Amino acid sequence: MAKVTISTLQKMRSENDPITMVTCTDASFAGMLDIAEVDMFLVGDSLGMVVQGDNSTLGVTMDDMAYHTRCVAKGTSRGLIVGDLPFGSYQRNPEQAFDNAVELMAAGAHMVKLEGGVIMAETVNFVVERGIPVFGHIGLTPQSVHALGGFKVQGKTDEAIGELVDAAKALEAAGASGLVLELVPNEVGKRVTESVNIPVIGIGAGPFCSGQILNLYDMLDIYQGRKPKFVKNFMTGAPSILDAVKAYVAEVKAGTFPAPEHCF
Repeated sequence: MAKVTISTLQKMRSENDPITMVTCTDASFAGMLDIAEVDMFLVGDSLGMVVQGDNSTLGVTMDDMAYHTRCVAKGTSRGLIVGDLPFGSYQRNPEQAFDNAVELMAAGAHMVKLEGGVIMAETVNFVVERGIPVFGHIGLTPQSVHALGGFKVQGKTDEAIGELVDAAKALEAAGASGLVLELVPNEVGKRVTESVNIPVIGIGAGPFCSGQILNLYDMLDIYQGRKPKFVKNFMTGAPSILDAVKAYVAEVKAGTFPAPEHCF
């Protein structure tokens, strides 16, 4: 199987070939996701909740992220690995972001992800100009959950929609290779996706994005905490975990996931 690269993602976006992305934190699951032909693996700071048992992502450290990135890198030969920069590891200044991005790249990531809109454009540009690809993350940004007043749908007013579009454009102009767009109504997902020329990967952002991402522990019904509306349990009726992941890939590619019941 050919290795997925940034060029692969851009070609898929241009050809309207939906991109599949799943969170992953260990080598065993990474190898299985490769077999299922998942395009991108996010070593996400959501591991703070689904692996470490916290009630938010805020306690995750750079050591945690580097460790899990190394594990995933050892298990995959196909998927493109995105390493999350955790809370407090990039917000101080661009130099801090670059230093911590270097650590994740050395651990095996192919690019890093950070949260935030227009205010993070300078940081994205600084990191990208020094040779490290960056994925942005806008909409609901879990590291800002307290400032946002909880895990709430974003982009519900004209002003908020305009801010999301401006954020997407600013991050693209700064050199971001793509964006995660989280928890917005379908039409907002469509508008943001159409406003830029880079891939926009949706999570609770409707069917019109360039691709979809789910948390592996949610889609396999492993995590027993509260699951968002946008999650589908792919283990239902599946004879194995591998079959469940293959079903996810097939439904994203066919455009049948997310279905209306997973959307806002």
